[in-house]
Amino acid sequence: MTSLKTTWNAQQYQERHAYVFHFGEGILEWLAPQPHERIVDLGCGSGQLTARIAEAGASVIGIDASHDMIVQARSNFPGFDFRVGDATTFTVERPVDAVFSNATLHWVKNASAAAQCIARALKPGGRFVAEFGGHRNIRAIYTAIRAAIPGVQFPWYYPTIGQYSSILESAGLEVRQASLFDRPTPVEGEDGLDDWLNMFCREVIDQAGPSRRDAVQREIIEKLRPTLYKDGAWSLDYRRLRVVAIKPTP
Repeated sequence: MTSLKTTWNAQQYQERHAYVFHFGEGILEWLAPQPHERIVDLGCGSGQLTARIAEAGASVIGIDASHDMIVQARSNFPGFDFRVGDATTFTVERPVDAVFSNATLHWVKNASAAAQCIARALKPGGRFVAEFGGHRNIRAIYTAIRAAIPGVQFPWYYPTIGQYSSILESAGLEVRQASLFDRPTPVEGEDGLDDWLNMFCREVIDQAGPSRRDAVQREIIEKLRPTLYKDGAWSLDYRRLRVVAIKPTP
């Protein structure tokens, strides 16, 4: 779902970065899945939130661009409908009641194409409920990487409420709720930031070149230590955008 080639270690993702789907529990309250609804979990990862939606009695299709994530999701939750698919091109056999997405759409730079796909997947009156990185997400980390690697390319899309609302409206969706908020996110251990960079920024830091990569990552970590490392723990400077939009009835 990115312009850079992004690969995922699905096992490490669910073991060391479980906060991604644990924080997603909050956005499930905005989704409020109901029995017998058909729902797409777009960017389902290793499937934990897909399973939570199914617990409400909904029929869920989990879609993720990563084959490894889908393999892990199928292993975690056998019998669920998990599919490899891209946010900008996915299709469903018939329109669904809701499209849900957690911590995915900041990886999709072609937000307009994704919004069009989401709108097509929804039945009239259906809802789109999402949370992902918003404007100025990981600003300190972003700035440190850019200083260490001149000309670096980033795979992320962090819109304002206004920017993303305009994209959804252009796709024919009606924004009902939107919220942009800080969420400082602790990561486990002295090597927590190193783990995070290896999981989510490997292809970004690889742009430093093979001979410099490890030294540049250490440089980034030390540059961030005064601001993001306190009381023996790292805390990431996350900002999240939550949105609910409806496909209007004719």
